[in-house]
Amino acid sequence: MLPYLSLAIWVPIVAGLLVLAVNRDADAAAARWLALVGAVAGFAVTIPLYVHFTLGTAEMQFVEAVEWIPRFNVNYLLGVDGISLLFVLLNSFVTVLVVWAGWVVIEKRVSQYMAAFLIMSGLINGVFAALDGVLFYVFFEAMLIPMYLIIGIWGGPNRVYAAIKFFLYTLLGSFLMLVAFIYLYSVSGGSFSILEWYQLPLSLKTQLLLFVAFFLSFAVKVPMWPVHTWLPDAHVEAPTGGSVVLAALTLKVGAYGFVRFVLPILPDASHYLANFVITLSLIAVIYIGFVALVQADMKKLIAYSSISHMGFVTLGFFLFSELGVEGGLVQMISHGFVSAAMFLCVGVLYDRMHSRQIADYGGVVNTMPRFAALAMLFAMANAGLPGTSGFVGEFMVILAAVKAKFWLGFLAAITLILGAAYTLWMYKRVWFGAVVSERVAALKDLSRREFWLLATLAAVVLFMGVYPKPFTDVMHASVTELLAHVAKSKL
Repeated sequence: MLPYLSLAIWVPIVAGLLVLAVNRDADAAAARWLALVGAVAGFAVTIPLYVHFTLGTAEMQFVEAVEWIPRFNVNYLLGVDGISLLFVLLNSFVTVLVVWAGWVVIEKRVSQYMAAFLIMSGLINGVFAALDGVLFYVFFEAMLIPMYLIIGIWGGPNRVYAAIKFFLYTLLGSFLMLVAFIYLYSVSGGSFSILEWYQLPLSLKTQLLLFVAFFLSFAVKVPMWPVHTWLPDAHVEAPTGGSVVLAALTLKVGAYGFVRFVLPILPDASHYLANFVITLSLIAVIYIGFVALVQADMKKLIAYSSISHMGFVTLGFFLFSELGVEGGLVQMISHGFVSAAMFLCVGVLYDRMHSRQIADYGGVVNTMPRFAALAMLFAMANAGLPGTSGFVGEFMVILAAVKAKFWLGFLAAITLILGAAYTLWMYKRVWFGAVVSERVAALKDLSRREFWLLATLAAVVLFMGVYPKPFTDVMHASVTELLAHVAKSKL
C-alpha cells in the first residue's frame, strides 16, 4: 500500500516549495495554478485514507515507521485512527478552498502567499498523523511559522502586533509541553512513542503536574478562556485565507491534543480536574457569547463565536461519555466548515467595501441576493439550526451534559440562544433593511468563483447536518476504546 500519510504531509509541502520558486509577481498566474494543482493533489491523496479505512477497530491504521534519530529512539512514526483521520481530510479540503479563495484577491507576493498555505497544510497533517512525541512537537511548532508570516505580511494595519502576540502565546505554552514530553521519555525507558506513553503507571501527583503542562499548551491553541485574547486580534488582522485556516484548522489542533495526550496519558488527573475544565468551558460558551453580542466588527464577532463554539468541544471531552466526546469531535469538524464559510462571507464583503464594520452595511440582500441566501444558510448553521452541521455536535454535547447533570446541559444550551442572537442580529444589520449607502447600492453579486466556493461549503454543511453517520461511524470505535482506557484508571 502506498504511504498515504507521508503523501498527505509532503505533497503539499513540496508543492509549496515549487510555488515558492515562482517568486515574481509577473508570474502570478503560474503560481496560482501550480498552487491549485498542489492543493488538489494534497486532497486527492487523502481520499484513499477514508476509502480504505477499516471501521469497527480502534487500532492505528496506515502506520509508517522509519528510524529518524536512533540514538534517542526518535522515529518518523505516522498513523491515524478514527479520531485523527477526519481532521486530515478536513485540513486538505479546506486548503483547496483557501487557495481558490485567494485567486484574484491576492495581487502582491502571490507565490509566497500560496506557498505558505500549502506548507502549513502539510505540517498540520503531520500534527494529526504523528505518533512520535518529537515528530508531533516539530510539526506542532513548525505550523506556527507560515501562519505568523501570513498574518504579519498580508494582514491589516496592526498585523505585526497581532502576529507577534499569536506567535508568543502559542509558542510559550508549547515549551511546557516539551518539558512534559522529555519527562515521559525518561520514565518510559527512553521511548517517544505516544502509544507507549498510554500504558505508563503515573501517580496522581505526577499526572497533575503533567496535566498543567499539557493544558497550558493546548488551552492556548483552542483557545479556552482566559487565554483566548490573541485570537480576536489575529482574526481581525489576518487576511481572509488566514482567518479561514486559523478558525477551521489551527484551533482544532489544540482540541485534538486533549484527546490524543491529556485524556489517555493522564486519565486520573483528567477525572480529578474535570470540573475545572468544564467550568472554563461553560464560561467560554456563555460569557464569550455575550462578548460576541456587542462586537461592531464582523470578523471579531465571528472570532468570539469560534471561542464559544470551541468551549462546547472541551465540555464534551470532559464529560467522559461517548455522546459527549463524539459530539465534541463532530462539533470540531462542523465548526471547520461553518467558520470557514463565515469568514469567506466577510471576505466577499471586505473585497468590495474594504470595511468589516457592521455599521457600514445594510440592505446587502437588495444588491447581492445570491450571496445573501448562502450567507443566511451559514448564519443559521452558526446558530445551530437543525438540519445543518452546526446543530449535530452541539445537540450531542447538550444531551451528554444533561445525562451527566441537568444544570450542565441547561447552561450549555444557553449557547443556542446566544448563538442565534449574535449571528442573526449581525445578519439583520448587514443584509436586511433598506440600502444604507451608495457604496452598498453599487455592490455586485457573487462572481462564478465565489458562488461555487460558497456553494461547495453549503453542500457539505447541509450533508453533515442531515446525515452525520459517515463521520460518527469513523470515530465511534476509537472513542469507545479511548473512554474504556480512561475508565480503567478512574479514581
